[in-house]
Amino acid sequence: MQEDPSYQKTTLPNGLRVLTAAMPQTRSVSVSLYVGTGSRYETPEQAGLAHFLEHLCFKGTEHRPSPQDISQAIDGIGGTINAATDKELTVFYNKVGQPHFDLALDVLADLVRRPLFAPDELEKERKVVLEELAMVADSPSQQVDLLLDETLWPEQALGRDVAGSEESVLGLTREMALDYLHRQYVPNNVVLSVAGAVSHDQVLDRVDAYLGDWAPGVPGGWFPAVNGQQKPRAAAKHKATEQAHISIAVRGLPILHPDRYALSLLSSVLGDGMGSRLTLELREKRGLCYEVHSYAAYFQDAGALVLYAGVDPEKADEALLALLAELARLRDEAVPDTELSRAKEMTKGRILLRMEDTRAVSDWLGAQELLTGRLRTIDDVAELIDAVTPADLQRLAGELFVTERLNLAIVGPFRSVRRFLPLLRI
Repeated sequence: MQEDPSYQKTTLPNGLRVLTAAMPQTRSVSVSLYVGTGSRYETPEQAGLAHFLEHLCFKGTEHRPSPQDISQAIDGIGGTINAATDKELTVFYNKVGQPHFDLALDVLADLVRRPLFAPDELEKERKVVLEELAMVADSPSQQVDLLLDETLWPEQALGRDVAGSEESVLGLTREMALDYLHRQYVPNNVVLSVAGAVSHDQVLDRVDAYLGDWAPGVPGGWFPAVNGQQKPRAAAKHKATEQAHISIAVRGLPILHPDRYALSLLSSVLGDGMGSRLTLELREKRGLCYEVHSYAAYFQDAGALVLYAGVDPEKADEALLALLAELARLRDEAVPDTELSRAKEMTKGRILLRMEDTRAVSDWLGAQELLTGRLRTIDDVAELIDAVTPADLQRLAGELFVTERLNLAIVGPFRSVRRFLPLLRI
């Protein structure tokens, strides 16, 4: 990997990793605090705990006792603040004008080190999370994603909804949240990334003041993915919808796999953008759908390539066969050089455009460091993308796009998957 002087990293004595990207041409600073925890770190009884805890951190801290105190601290200076929980990480982040960097760091440190978890606020936020689950239950396009995860990774942490279930959320207690906080929210399990109009030395000075005395701990690890698939799998959820929401997936690659960028380019050719094969075939040529796409997901020991289409239920069979035919074509025919070149330039271009935003740069730094323990520069990634050949794509497609790896999830007016299972072959 290349050395890039625009990125700097320091590890504090307590294990906290601090990464910065100086962007003096900007007037903002984005601060992101990544914690190595998420739904993959939970037992079935804890399902949704990492997500619930992330919510509770905003309900009051020792220095800012009410939710309003927290939000107004950043809103009042024109900044933004938020957080997100995924399967393998939780991130708290804000973006402020450069003069307010100190306050931005202070607020994030307060959220993760001194949340109150007041019982009355906890019960109110439990209701909020239950409403969030209900909102997702009313969204068939989100429901099909959850059903697909359950099908890909049955009865294991990677296959569960990050937010848990109604039953599991009702069972979460304040004691469970405090225990989880003290175990997972420790500096040697955290990455702080800062991007914007601030220097590395400035960041280190303030980080030491707010986080330097944070005591390290022994965080718990994630539950590994289990793969026992030997034949196609399918699952259906009956819902009286106007569309059939169809998702197909094959297990993909871990985040550090050497073919990771080849898989990303396969997905780009397949279903990324208006010029992709899925869009041209299913939307433009056949008129089957408005929305169709694909994406690759990467985890530390697993991954997936996912295809999605929303179609008239009467056209579900045709759409499913069309999706599978595009997978087979990538496996059986080499991608032309010109088509691969377009996919490469689109992928690199999107990265370059995103890197003009301080929030995106802080995310680039923090997520890579937390999930992989290494930092690839934009030039590193561009070289890896450019090195992919049509032969690489066809080889990888041959390995992944086989009948035994197919997984189907469908949400719509169907009582079972009986009619679809015979179609699952490529």
